[in-house]
Amino acid sequence: MPSQLVLEEKSDEVKEIEKWLGDYKSIGVASLKKVRATQLQELKKSLYGQVYMRVMKNTLMKIAIENLGKEELKKLEPYLEGSNVLLFTNLNPFKLALLLEKGKVKTTAKSGDIAAMDVVVPQGNTGQPPGPIISQLNGVGLPTRIESGSVWVAKDTLVVRKGEPINERLASVLSKLGIKAVEAGLSMRVVYDEGFIVMENQLHIDVEGIRQKLEQTQAEAFALAMGISYPTPDTIKSLLSMAHQKAAALSVTAGIVTKDTIAALIRKANAQMESLNKAAEKAKPMA
Repeated sequence: MPSQLVLEEKSDEVKEIEKWLGDYKSIGVASLKKVRATQLQELKKSLYGQVYMRVMKNTLMKIAIENLGKEELKKLEPYLEGSNVLLFTNLNPFKLALLLEKGKVKTTAKSGDIAAMDVVVPQGNTGQPPGPIISQLNGVGLPTRIESGSVWVAKDTLVVRKGEPINERLASVLSKLGIKAVEAGLSMRVVYDEGFIVMENQLHIDVEGIRQKLEQTQAEAFALAMGISYPTPDTIKSLLSMAHQKAAALSVTAGIVTKDTIAALIRKANAQMESLNKAAEKAKPMA
């Protein structure tokens, strides 16, 4: 039977959790799988003031939710399984996910890990002397040659694609070559945000892709506005410049003398004069 002191401590912790659930609008549940203690400490420091992180027992979190009696919070209960860290914040869930993504670090793969990117072993010197390493490299599809007493990879070779599992043999080779193929850090499982549950797959945003689409859309909108002469703060200077050029061209064609057209009219008259002179010279009868 637990002692009275332990029960009191747990009761106090539940009360603390209840307070956090009331103070913050977003609660994230992130997996602690393959997360090092040092990484967790660094994340806590980098997110200080924005996110309150706490590793706690799932049962205590569930008790706190039950005590508050808020049906919306009960949506979190199915995800309170396994080893988790709870994140309490007022940040947008998507910004929170991006911050955690930036906090991830590349590390050496172990058997069964999932590749975080397409892993290409580059051509070059492995720094390994000839021996068993040759068969190990060949065993994962790496072409080799021996040069200057070292084993070389003959050409750039893709050994595993992003999202694929890394087997024990490949993990060993990548470790020997110093290639880090996986990312370690907090992986957000779910975020409760003011009554809504946002799942892990919904939190991933292609920021660069969205930026490129916005830039393309802006360029297309600008081109359309220019095409229909639609004045906006972004197009007005270009429209005025284009109108000025067209007005100047029209004035020159019509022979209207202004301070902006006089130079062009003189050049035009001079060119016409030279053209007439050449035509008159050709028209002179032969002596």
